[in-house]
Amino acid sequence: MLNKVNQWITDYCNGLSEVTQPSNGIVFEVRQGYKSKDSKRQNADIDNATVAWANDYLPVFAIFSAQIDSDIVLRYRNNRCGILIGTMNGDPQISLYAFCEQVLGYNLADFFQRKSDEIKHEIHEVLETLLSAE
Repeated sequence: MLNKVNQWITDYCNGLSEVTQPSNGIVFEVRQGYKSKDSKRQNADIDNATVAWANDYLPVFAIFSAQIDSDIVLRYRNNRCGILIGTMNGDPQISLYAFCEQVLGYNLADFFQRKSDEIKHEIHEVLETLLSAE
């Protein structure tokens, strides 16, 4: 698996402008979604990515949702950030699910299908607690 991860990093860095492969690997920022066009959020993300690069890590945003504007994806990539989105596209350079399955050897989509009832139950419990709080 380590060889697959290293190859993925090499391939991904080749697709970013003026980026060489970092020696320390990848650091992920994981998010459920990304609907905001908030420039403060984007600037903070890019600042965090700069810190990651300063420590010789490839910063990658892993977004479970596919709802992200293409201009935001382009801005992040232009600032040397990796970004994987929650699409079922088979390309591990784009899709978080394809990355997990093809590079890490783990079927993330299958996990969510198997655990769907448990996840729904937990969300219901949390919402019920929050909405009944005084």
